[in-house]
Amino acid sequence: MIDQSLVKKIQENYQKTLSKIEDAIEISGCEPNSVKLVVVTKKQPVSLVEAAIAAGVKTLGENYPEEAVKKMQSLGEKSTVEWHMIGHVQSRKASLVAGNFALLHSLDRLKTARRLDRFSAELGRKLPVLLEFNVGGESSKHGWDASDESRWEELLPDVEEILLLDNLEAQGLMTMPPFFSDAELARPYFRQLRRLRDYFRDRYPQVKWEQLSMGTSGDFHIAVEEGATIVRVGQAIVGSRPR
Repeated sequence: MIDQSLVKKIQENYQKTLSKIEDAIEISGCEPNSVKLVVVTKKQPVSLVEAAIAAGVKTLGENYPEEAVKKMQSLGEKSTVEWHMIGHVQSRKASLVAGNFALLHSLDRLKTARRLDRFSAELGRKLPVLLEFNVGGESSKHGWDASDESRWEELLPDVEEILLLDNLEAQGLMTMPPFFSDAELARPYFRQLRRLRDYFRDRYPQVKWEQLSMGTSGDFHIAVEEGATIVRVGQAIVGSRPR
């Protein structure tokens, strides 16, 4: 049985987050309802995922393919949401991602792109992907290093090869900036990703480059002000992960 008190709490947090997103959209001057909210449920139990679905959540984000697929299988027909993969994808897990997710936020290597393309071809589908870039230059973060704008040209060969893969559909970019207790300090990194998106847009106009996935629980409002079209919020909606 679903815990109705948990459903109510998630629903309240979800609506508060949506309201903050709309406030940030107004500041940014973007169109209303132009930002997708992905609720992050990594390491959360299936019971919480059920409560989130009951609370009206539309899109769930997971970091680990095997964990996510187990949740999908446990929920069965109750899984009425769209599932996004937002974490680093190991090459050996590429088949799980190709077969089970509506969008991959975190394509961070050419090797992984080639494997995803092959598995997607076998499944007869075109997998929507975002390319992940490390705008802060942190060694702990995944993604192509885009911290030095003067070296962006070095990114082009990998990007060009990915754009030629028949079974992947590049829709935009994703980043995870350095963590700051003051969200305002993340703003330059969100701007950096937006500039990188515009850089690619100029060079590859055949690609729409519509999506910018950036912003999490502590800084999503700043990300939206800087052009995010997708934000990934976990703790602010579903609470801390079980230890």
